[in-house]
Amino acid sequence: MFGIIRPCRHRLSERLQASWMAHLCGLCLALRDDHGQLARTATNYDGLIISVLVEAQSAKDDASWRRTAGPCPLRGMRTASVAKGEGARLAAAVSLALASVKIRDHVEDRDGVFARRPVAAGARAVTRRWDRKSAGGASAVGFDTAVLLDAASRQGALERALPPGGSVLLVTEPTESATSAAFAHTAVLAGRPGNAEPLAEAGRLFGRLAHLLDAAEDQAEDAASGAWNPLTATGTDRAEAERLCRDAVHGIRLALREVELTDRSLVHTLLAHETERAVERVFGPAAHTATCRTRTAPADGAAAHGSAGNGGAGHGSDPYGSDPYRSAPRQDPGQAPPAGPGAPIPPWVPQGPGFTPPGGRPPHRRNLLAGCAVWALMACTCQLMCCSHDDPFSRERKEGWCARQDVDCGDCGDCCSNCGDCCNCCGDGGCCDGCGCDGCDCGCDC
Repeated sequence: MFGIIRPCRHRLSERLQASWMAHLCGLCLALRDDHGQLARTATNYDGLIISVLVEAQSAKDDASWRRTAGPCPLRGMRTASVAKGEGARLAAAVSLALASVKIRDHVEDRDGVFARRPVAAGARAVTRRWDRKSAGGASAVGFDTAVLLDAASRQGALERALPPGGSVLLVTEPTESATSAAFAHTAVLAGRPGNAEPLAEAGRLFGRLAHLLDAAEDQAEDAASGAWNPLTATGTDRAEAERLCRDAVHGIRLALREVELTDRSLVHTLLAHETERAVERVFGPAAHTATCRTRTAPADGAAAHGSAGNGGAGHGSDPYGSDPYRSAPRQDPGQAPPAGPGAPIPPWVPQGPGFTPPGGRPPHRRNLLAGCAVWALMACTCQLMCCSHDDPFSRERKEGWCARQDVDCGDCGDCCSNCGDCCNCCGDGGCCDGCGCDGCDCGCDC
């Protein structure tokens, strides 16, 4: 999986997470249906933005953009609602063409295993087949992948002809042209011709951003291996590359304001917020971000510690107040224990790992033979890896292995994570530069 748009599940609401996965699975299945099983390896995060854009410009309640997919091991053998239609097919064709370009680039640079002649020969055969398949799939939805392949061919020529000290934007131009054409065609598929121009601009800047971030990420590795890198070849320092990336993010946000969408929540999240996250992953957070994320701290000490007149009772949900040396309240001998599954648990009832919830009984453990049989079944269906499940031996509810890993997603909270004060940090150079966080319904889906 490649791409600069990698939203952390902790930053997406339940609705947006479901929509994101619907487009991701829809892209994978469209690649399989139109181009064969091997083509599913071309599934990427950035390609599904094409599918997202087409659906976001269509009628909001149109169910024709979704279908129920069968069980998949990567979903723990569960069915799911996935994206379908022209948006998913265009995303598949574009993703396949870009994957073909990427493989061809690896072959030409003799990267890793592609330096071996048998592997390189097999990779060239795959790229030729994918070029034909992507052209056929794109023509079915009225898009010509020649613009993508032409951009790839011009890329090599530009790199060879680039004079010393030339502008790095000369190198990113082919990528900008390719993504601009793909973004603009989503307006044609959705029947929104007025959106073509601003989407073309957003696509152009997205292509520039993706190219620059890829170059910045690979610069040290390219220097060690002697590979060509646009930043090194043009003498562009990291400060200038960061400035160009942040300008591109700002330009994408400005272009999105001109796009007429029926549901802009996911589009705004991916193209206005996750692009900035991508820049932060490579260059670190901008100076305003630290300030932005500290604005939610209580400005008045009385709000956090309560008033003196009520003896510190104004602590919100903290039953002990802010004094770390206060003891927990003792159990009232005359008070009955909590009853029912929804009853509140008093602070004197032991809680946490190892304690059974009040009124509940520990699940009956399976014996060794039965547990091993269930473990094998769950492992073969990827339930242990990919989704929450009951432990095959203890029957306790657990998260999948993927969810338990310490994934570095940075500070998952952003300026839109405090829904009572949603996006107050936007503007004045803030996270959205005054865009008002379009799509923020304080659900909080922005």
